[in-house]
Amino acid sequence: MNTFGKIYSVVRKIPQGKVASYGQVALLAGNPRWSRVVGYALHSNPSPGEIPCHRVVFSDGRLSKGFAFGGEDVQRALLEGEGVTFDAEGRVERSCFIE
Repeated sequence: MNTFGKIYSVVRKIPQGKVASYGQVALLAGNPRWSRVVGYALHSNPSPGEIPCHRVVFSDGRLSKGFAFGGEDVQRALLEGEGVTFDAEGRVERSCFIE
């Protein structure tokens, strides 16, 4: 499996109602230094309906301003629709991160 394939495999396993950081995905895909590669992979997501890239956020809970499939407002709406909660600053609550 190539690098992007490993990343997509990890992202597919993020449960509905939860998020993971780029760094968490990189670590779980096999290399903690792949955080930027995770971003590239998600931007190239070949199957947006299957690979839930909207569940990947920054480590501090911020959403990506350049969310590839409609911007951060769309990403937030998708996450809220799954039950993800946000704090007063618009960041994903820590309780919503996978462990």
